Amino acid sequence: MEFVPTSLPGIMLLIPRRFEDERGYFCETYSSRRFEDAGLSFNFVQDNQSLSRTVGTVRGLHFQSPPHAQAKLVRCTQGRLKDVAVDIRRGSPTFGQWTSYELSAENGWELLIPAGFLHGFVTLEPDTVVVYKCDDHYAPDCDGAVRFDDPDLAIDWGVDPAAVILSQKDSRAPLMREFVSPFAYEG
Repeated sequence: MEFVPTSLPGIMLLIPRRFEDERGYFCETYSSRRFEDAGLSFNFVQDNQSLSRTVGTVRGLHFQSPPHAQAKLVRCTQGRLKDVAVDIRRGSPTFGQWTSYELSAENGWELLIPAGFLHGFVTLEPDTVVVYKCDDHYAPDCDGAVRFDDPDLAIDWGVDPAAVILSQKDSRAPLMREFVSPFAYEG
């Protein structure tokens, strides 16, 4: 597994090594030993999975605040999506900046998103399945979101924002300028 730093410190692109033959392939999608060897320490306690039937489905931008903040390890097991992370750590030199990667069943890439970042994705193929590990359990009282189409963030989702499919919760999420982040940059 290759750990590739991104433009946002803390966000890592993981590229699993695939062993292919005429039957298909085998790959290791997570190993605590490989994480430790890379200097990363997470205790993943929950796995989540979502199916988005329609192209242009946006889920996000989400976070879970302390004391139940979550790091996530995200991968796509069917279809294709654009995965986005936004730094929301007050005082961070990259506060409000975002990065994105296309994750697909074909490329097998994964995105590691620590606590202190918003996370969201848009589906680029029908019937896209996303699977992600979290290092804390879901806590509804700590659940939060910011608008995916916030003009101050200016995220290029690669789709027409007027045509996306959103949940009611995501369509009512506040803008960044209305949001007080519960996360602080710790250098």
